[in-house]
Amino acid sequence: AFQENEIKLLTAEIERLKNSGCLGVSPSLEGLRDENAKLKYRLNFLRKSLQEERSKTAKSMININSCLQEIFGAAIQAAYPDLENPPLVVTPSQQPKFGDYQCNSAMGITQILLKTKEQKVSPREIAERITKNIPANECIEKVEIAGPGFINVHLRKDFVSKQLSSLLVNGVQPPAVGRRKKVVVDFSSPNIAKEMHVGHLRSTIIGESMCRLFEFAGYDVLRLNHLGDWGTQFGMLIAHLQDKFPDYLTVSPPIGDLQAFYKESKRRFDTEEEFKKRAYQCVVLLQSKNPDFIKAWELICDVSRKEFQKIYNCLDITLIERGESFYHEMMKDIVKEFEDKGYVQVDDGRKIVFVPGFPVPLTIMKSDGGYTYDTSDLAALKHRLCEEKADILIYVVDSGQSVHLQTVFAAGQMIGWYDPKVTRVAHAAFGVVLGEDKKKFKTRSGDTVRLIDLLEEGLKRAMDKLKDKERDKVVLTAEELKAAQTSVAFGCIKYADLSHNRLNDYVFSFDKMLDDRGNTAAYLLYAFTRIRAIARLASIDEQMLRKAAREEVLILDHEKEWKLGKCILRFPEILQKILEDLLLHTLCDYLYELATTFTEFYDNCYCVEKDRQSGQIMKVNMWRLLLCEATATIMAKGFDILGIKPVQRM
Repeated sequence: AFQENEIKLLTAEIERLKNSGCLGVSPSLEGLRDENAKLKYRLNFLRKSLQEERSKTAKSMININSCLQEIFGAAIQAAYPDLENPPLVVTPSQQPKFGDYQCNSAMGITQILLKTKEQKVSPREIAERITKNIPANECIEKVEIAGPGFINVHLRKDFVSKQLSSLLVNGVQPPAVGRRKKVVVDFSSPNIAKEMHVGHLRSTIIGESMCRLFEFAGYDVLRLNHLGDWGTQFGMLIAHLQDKFPDYLTVSPPIGDLQAFYKESKRRFDTEEEFKKRAYQCVVLLQSKNPDFIKAWELICDVSRKEFQKIYNCLDITLIERGESFYHEMMKDIVKEFEDKGYVQVDDGRKIVFVPGFPVPLTIMKSDGGYTYDTSDLAALKHRLCEEKADILIYVVDSGQSVHLQTVFAAGQMIGWYDPKVTRVAHAAFGVVLGEDKKKFKTRSGDTVRLIDLLEEGLKRAMDKLKDKERDKVVLTAEELKAAQTSVAFGCIKYADLSHNRLNDYVFSFDKMLDDRGNTAAYLLYAFTRIRAIARLASIDEQMLRKAAREEVLILDHEKEWKLGKCILRFPEILQKILEDLLLHTLCDYLYELATTFTEFYDNCYCVEKDRQSGQIMKVNMWRLLLCEATATIMAKGFDILGIKPVQRM
């Protein structure tokens, strides 16, 4: 609408310049000609972008819930024009007898009329008034008022059929999101010189999936890995490096086990006074950018990076490294800015900042002049808001950091870096991973579980599961077996995490996640390969399916066809909900519902009819094969958002 309006204004301006009668006549009017050229260029650009937007919108999947909200919003506005911000509640119906969707706004409007206007009107009467004002539309077949004032909505079958055909022809296209917003996601964030453990699993998996969702929805996403790559611990690591590998500047030190190297340096730091003094001197020299100490720091960081990358490669994670060291030079300006605005207090030599509503202050400078995690996090927040120009900023960090992050966000708001009404800054918190004893997940010796060990165990168990089912003997080639092993192992680990509400703790169990019954990746991956095989076993190839998608009308006469068709089209509203609340388990629940709804359909509706004696194919019901294809297409996109790689054969 904005672009169309601008096109009208630009067209009028060009006409005005033409009507001046001077264009192209006098050299003194060069400026006018330039202005005309600029206007025409802008006009052509807008027309082109508007055409692209319309083309994209025409191909996009429609969010039916949003459409119904617009329709009922208009109906309520027409029925009650004086009502400010009336409640608008549209949800999918839980039972077929109540239609396909329900509008439950009447009860809320009753309460508002009673409170604000002292009018006592029954919800049913309000519902009747709303239904009389429903504007003409292409999606509603009929509405019924039930009970005290529920409005049951029945969708038009030709509308649903048309949307399914569009999905099959155009693929899964996200609904248009308007202006392309910048999203910065902070996730994974391990510490240099320490191995990634099971505690990093959730941030890494959840953060990756969130990035994939926002990217699919058309946002400009920056994936940041806020590594712990700076601080006092590097003093003891560098001092230990100098002792163990004195020629580290000329010969690359063979540090095989960085975790053991860290433990050795920590033991010396705690027990050897002379070593401790030297470690502190190393920190000072590192922070003053002494070249030899920077080289030592880089060597240690590189060893860690290689180990982290092995895990990121396994889990198909993409990140841009931007650790604490990136923000080090900005920290003095952060302290000065808070001082200049009068927010800094001095407490026993420390510089602290109290944020209204938070009892514990932020320490932005220690008494020895050093900076803290608070300073680093404030510098990162400012850079992301003011330099990266983030519209949405998401921190995928465990729940234990909640108070700290909320304090940092509030400090940024207090000093004027962002307005929460304009910029969304969110902490996507998550609970801890528990063992089957319901305690923090540890090894038998009580150590933290190394993430690489966990992934290797997953691969072993996935192969055992496939061999138990004798997939290695007849069904799969060696290459297909390897692909299935990787798909099941890493898919199950990711799905077990993402299928739980991230706010809760969850129990890590290989037995449960590899079970091919229930809401697991194993079940969904098997279901997906079975769906993909239906057309293949009927000798229907992709080209035939594409041709049928353009020509066939999807018949939805059977109740199970109708149920599956509606379930497929709920995908955009599921994604919209997750973009708002960042709870990815909703997508897992939806994919499980879609798979079980498909099973109901397949058990009741013949896609391919065969002769019972010979097994020869007698009839192919192409519209039902297209429903199979639409289901698989949505499942594939859902898997992609969750970071799960399905295989064609399992």
